[in-house]
Order: sequence, then structure tokens, then C-alpha cells
Amino acid sequence: VCSYPDWSHSAMPPSSRQRFQRPESFEQPPMYVAVMTYLGFGIVTLFGYFRDFLRAVGLEKCHIAREREEQKDFVPLYQDFENFYTRNLYMRVRDNWNRPICSLPGPVFDVMERVSPDYNWTFSLTGKTIDNVINMGSYNYLGFAENNGDFLKTVADRTQQYGLGVCSTRQEMGELVCEWEMWRVGAGKKGRGVPFGMLPNNGCTMLCCCRVV
Repeated sequence: VCSYPDWSHSAMPPSSRQRFQRPESFEQPPMYVAVMTYLGFGIVTLFGYFRDFLRAVGLEKCHIAREREEQKDFVPLYQDFENFYTRNLYMRVRDNWNRPICSLPGPVFDVMERVSPDYNWTFSLTGKTIDNVINMGSYNYLGFAENNGDFLKTVADRTQQYGLGVCSTRQEMGELVCEWEMWRVGAGKKGRGVPFGMLPNNGCTMLCCCRVV
């Protein structure tokens, strides 16, 4: 049973944020870390404005999408300031993201090597691969992207045993043996582990993590 506090005697009921706000403490960063962070962003921003000036006067080529001269009288499709961080900050480190791979996104994968002749504006593949790179960014928490025979056999066996209705809520399909087993294992000997839903959309009724309270 879930009960809420009685606010009938207060002059004004608190907001939902105040009602459910929990006291939290975060370690404050040292002053020099904050100063250096702001200083770094400030320097990069100043260089971005300087490079925009060079592009405006024609001393540097602009690779970003922009309006055509014959369309200047129409409503603009691109806002110059909205792309400021994209062309001046993100482009400097763009080679660290959107890396193409040529294998399954398992614990390790093979990355396709690429080079950029224009400072990360465009990329071209070299035909070489970087093998056995540790996967630290692929969203494969279930492991379905792998071709492990034992793993797929376990999934097939559990599907045959419990059916596809295990993804439904307990209010609709009732308690399942696997859910009771999860609660028993999560609680442990001291009985302090509580399973919580992990995702807001898919799998939120079955994919759980245990937290010691």
C-alpha cells in the first residue's frame, strides 16, 4: 500500500519536485578544475568565431550546409549559430564517434580504418581493419547481436518454456517462476536486494537490476 503525506495542515502544498526530492550530496570539483574547464571552452569558442570570420571573408573553405544564393529571399533552412558547435568543436573530435565496424558488436569487434583529408569533414576507408577492439559503446546489453550458439540455445529453450508472454506485466499475466527466482537470488541471504525496472520502454518488466537497500 502506497500512502502519501498529509498536507492538509500546511498553508500551501509543496510541488511534486519538493514532495519526492531526496537529499543527495555530490562532491564539488576543485576550483582549478572548474576554471580550466571554462577556460578551455572559452579558448575553443574564440577560435571558432575566428574561423567563422575566415570563412566569411573567403580565407577558409566552409564545408557545412548553408543557403544557396538564389534562395536568400526564402525562409532560411539553416541557422548559422545553431551549427556553431558542430562545425567548430564537434568536427575537431568527430573521428572518435560513428566508427564503422565489420563484425558483430560483441565484447570485441573489428573497426574499419578510415582517414580524413579535410580535418574530419569527410572520411574515406583505407581497406584495413583494426582487429579485437574492446566494445565500450555498443548498446548490446542483452547480447543478441552475437552469434554464440550456447546463448541462442538458452534463449530458445526459455522461450519454449515460458512463451512470449513473459514480457507482459504481472497485473496481466501474473507471477512467473522466473520472477520469483529473480527475487530470491536478488534478495540473497540477508534479504536486502530489491529488483528495480531497468528500462522505461522495452523490457521494463523483466530486465531488472538489484540494489542493496
